[in-house]
Amino acid sequence: MRAVIQRCGYASVNVEGKMVAEIGKGILALVGFGPQDTEKDIDYIIDKTVNLRIFSDENDKMNLSVKDVGGSIIFVPNFTLYGDARHGRRPGYSYAAEPKRAEELFELLKEKTKDIELKKVGYGIFQADMKVELLNDGPITILLDSSKMF
Repeated sequence: MRAVIQRCGYASVNVEGKMVAEIGKGILALVGFGPQDTEKDIDYIIDKTVNLRIFSDENDKMNLSVKDVGGSIIFVPNFTLYGDARHGRRPGYSYAAEPKRAEELFELLKEKTKDIELKKVGYGIFQADMKVELLNDGPITILLDSSKMF
């Protein structure tokens, strides 16, 4: 599983002109799934996302997590995180999980994050044409890959 974690001052997701998720200060997490991913990969990404110390403390040092600052998270499914652009000009997506499996994994992620003690947890819509907006704060952008967890 891969995730792009972006610290934001604001983020939202719109589908067909309807706001489906919106947060203030927090994290926008783009998440993609590989064919070998399991619940263990999801747990790793969730734990890292919620506990990453990417918010500034009173000394302007990145020592605080999204939980510490009372922030929120939006998780957005994004298969293009597994795009392979090493050859040619069009990325290939053969390293991404098949859509049915990826949707099952995203639903599991949603279930596991519904009770996170944050101000708000929102979600994009699987396989929707989403319009994602954010004010990247910093910018602070972290790449996570569960295949590199050990």
